[in-house]
Amino acid sequence: MSISSILVANRGEIAVRIIRAAQALGIRTVQVHSAADRDMLAVKLADQAVEIGPPSAAKSYLNIEAVLKAARETGVDAVHPGYGFLSENAAFAKAVEDAGLIFIGPRHDAISLLGDKVEARKVASRAGVPTVPGSNGRIDDIAAAREIVEEIGFPVMIKAAAGGGGRGIRIAESMEDFERHFPQASAEALAAFGDGGLYVEKVITRARHVEVQILGDGRNAIHCFERECSLQRRRQKVWEEAPSFRLPENVRKALCESAVALAREVGYRGAGTVEYLYDDETGAFYFIEVNTRIQVEHPVTEMITGIDLVQEMIRIAGGAELSIRQEDVAIRGHAIECRINAEDPMRGFLPGPGLVEALGVPEGDGVRFDTMLYDGYQVPPFYDSLLGKLIVWGESRDHCLDRLGEALDNFEIRGLATTIPLHKALASDPSVAAGDVHTRFLEPWLETEFKAFVASKEVA
Repeated sequence: MSISSILVANRGEIAVRIIRAAQALGIRTVQVHSAADRDMLAVKLADQAVEIGPPSAAKSYLNIEAVLKAARETGVDAVHPGYGFLSENAAFAKAVEDAGLIFIGPRHDAISLLGDKVEARKVASRAGVPTVPGSNGRIDDIAAAREIVEEIGFPVMIKAAAGGGGRGIRIAESMEDFERHFPQASAEALAAFGDGGLYVEKVITRARHVEVQILGDGRNAIHCFERECSLQRRRQKVWEEAPSFRLPENVRKALCESAVALAREVGYRGAGTVEYLYDDETGAFYFIEVNTRIQVEHPVTEMITGIDLVQEMIRIAGGAELSIRQEDVAIRGHAIECRINAEDPMRGFLPGPGLVEALGVPEGDGVRFDTMLYDGYQVPPFYDSLLGKLIVWGESRDHCLDRLGEALDNFEIRGLATTIPLHKALASDPSVAAGDVHTRFLEPWLETEFKAFVASKEVA
């Protein structure tokens, strides 16, 4: 079934991204929004907009019945969930399907299977994908968990079986830590996801976070190579690159092929990401999880491959076979994405929503800014602080870093505190330039190098 109209069940920059992709395909768009988002850019760009609730996300963007009511009343063919909110909610995907509409993403059973991290580990094992040493299933009893951690050794990570985004996660360096963190993680997982189930896995001390972009049509699957996402604060990604730097070619090949094997194991449909930890010291990689949706960082993959991933998702959901063969996917150059948030990195990343008094966006070859901002826009205080993503492409990583530094110097969002200063510091940091980073790099760096960078600018 071809798609002629799409309801966008999200907000912010990803809603804008979906609308522009749909319009490029000649597809009518309907944007749902909360009362707080009446003036957002996606509402202005869509062919039609429907208010579905008050500012609270629980009563608007997470209200399945309200979203479906808008879909029925506007006569759309399909629903695109973007990322976050209901994007990995199997019940929502099934409700969309049961309403006779197309869910632009995987089938609800695949979301349910891969959304449970314990079950996803089992799928990975069946597909021959290496997993981090840890529990083979969910653990609800701390006594059973003690036996496992004694076997694999500390440090260990306690993780929620359901959900993601860094919630329900604790790192234990000792048994005392473990016994204190286990009930805390369970309570947080229950509150966030309605499921207090946990599992544990070994912490790879100097791990890098590498993820593979996959596309599947339910019959065939391909990869679009990998991204490096090691620069994280509190397990939230800050800066992403494609391809991963300093990754041996044989590891890249094995990593990407393993992601495709996993996708084929479940008959995956749509865009998704298979996430791994890579151990620089041993060259080993381990499966973490699958994100059954488009990722915030998808543009860096688009920049190095020339593939419009959102358009491809829409075509696949409409019943088309993959339009791309694996042999046609190649890496060209290097791309870096900086997440620009309404947060003040000089004040402990204090959120700072407010009025955009002036917007100066860098332009030039290889520069892209995916955003929801415009001059005079009032950023609401109710949602995630992401304002947009600055994406820069270069012929090489060094060229890309040079272009990024120049773009950041020409970037201004007046009226708000943003993370632009953080990215300026990262773009000029010798360790970042050398690729000498890992998932635990950023937080101590903020206390030393970043503070020194800020002080040098104040003196100057």
